[in-house]
Amino acid sequence: MRFIVLAIVLAFPAIDLLATIRFARWTGIPVWMWLLLSTTAGFLLLRNERVAFRANTAAAMHGEQFALRGLFDSGRKVLAGFLFLLPGVLSDLMALVLLALPLNVGREPVAYPH
Repeated sequence: MRFIVLAIVLAFPAIDLLATIRFARWTGIPVWMWLLLSTTAGFLLLRNERVAFRANTAAAMHGEQFALRGLFDSGRKVLAGFLFLLPGVLSDLMALVLLALPLNVGREPVAYPH
């Protein structure tokens, strides 16, 4: 079982890169441009999330939002940033789906009178 999981993890970037090459031929966009844009998007997302994580943590400490909500949202964006850094169309699509999911929709914290 360990070897199957290891084979999947090691084969995913190769399959993803082959899918990117086929997608680039189909669309006419050069492969290097696709990889450069997705890598840039990943770095920008990770850099912006580093700043936003501090703001979310401060808001959670002041009781303005739930602590788990900020951590979950930051974790989701960091995972999407790492998926953008992986070379390929499939990982980029997974990152976009992860960013598009409305996971933080819900109740706001209730302020109780003291």
